[in-house]
Amino acid sequence: MQDVLSLYRLAEERGIDVDLRPLRRVPSLSLSMDWAEGRCAVALDPDQVAGTADEKVKLGHELGHCLTGSFYNRYAACDLRRRHELRADRWAIAHLIPHKELKAAIAKGVREVWELAEYFEVTEEFMKKALAHYGLLDRAD
Repeated sequence: MQDVLSLYRLAEERGIDVDLRPLRRVPSLSLSMDWAEGRCAVALDPDQVAGTADEKVKLGHELGHCLTGSFYNRYAACDLRRRHELRADRWAIAHLIPHKELKAAIAKGVREVWELAEYFEVTEEFMKKALAHYGLLDRAD
């Protein structure tokens, strides 16, 4: 399990610029900068981030795009967009809520979605995605 600061460190180690700046239409985004030898950048709008858990989830997801190369443009077909979004989510889930750590938390009695979200310092919505991904949604509800 990584905290939000370790995600910023990971971005720095990988040469991924993370900027905190106002964004008009979305709370976060990642951009592929092909002209810079495969580098990418992430932007987070601090006014659209609802606390540390939300920041962690948004940054984790955007780093997932960068580190898996899952980019698309606004003209991409819906199925392509969905595939890239799922790939970014899977990366974020694996790094923010590792399966082994999730199973250990459940074994300790941390079972409600909100409790697990608090334990892993992520949003409840993201925890539901992780539980569904790992096939554990019914056991944690």
